[in-house]
Amino acid sequence: MSEIVQKRIGRGLKLSDLLVTVLVSLVLGVVYHFWSSVYNLFSPLFFQADELVYGMWFLAATLVFLLIRKPGVALIAEVAAAHVEILFGSEWGVQLVLYSILQGLGAELVFAAFRYRKFSGSVAALAGIGAAIGSVIPDFFYGYVQDYEPWLLTAKYAMRAVSSALICGYFAYAVVKAVEATGVTTLLRPVDPKDYAALND
Repeated sequence: MSEIVQKRIGRGLKLSDLLVTVLVSLVLGVVYHFWSSVYNLFSPLFFQADELVYGMWFLAATLVFLLIRKPGVALIAEVAAAHVEILFGSEWGVQLVLYSILQGLGAELVFAAFRYRKFSGSVAALAGIGAAIGSVIPDFFYGYVQDYEPWLLTAKYAMRAVSSALICGYFAYAVVKAVEATGVTTLLRPVDPKDYAALND
């Protein structure tokens, strides 16, 4: 049975996996583009209040991974969504390429730490925070935050981390659970490894 399991739940990406990843990323890339309006609505509330919704820009990485559950899709999804946003004429332009790579890697490393076998809201939340950490690097590289006081840096990135955990973690998990209830995900992962494990008991 173990050899059959390995064949059926192989972790290599298939064409269907890539197509779903790109399709979801296209949709989220459009969402990313229009999310700038929401982001700007929060700015006047108080300084750095826009960080409270910043996590939306990492959603592709966690949402697609929770759907496909294979290595590499978090990074691919985040980069693909960023390219769609660029095509829509994002004000941040090609900077988004660097952001998307580091954000996708941040999420990917968290999923890898759990050996790509944990799909809970908590793990997705940690992956969202990982993506947020990845976004800090280009913030410094492009000179956006060098002059901030330590307390402001702490507050800024703490809000970003909370936003990422909520949006990329628990919101993404809820969305995937809702999709699973429709039965659509059986097309992506027809048999759960737990089902095989039950057969071996």
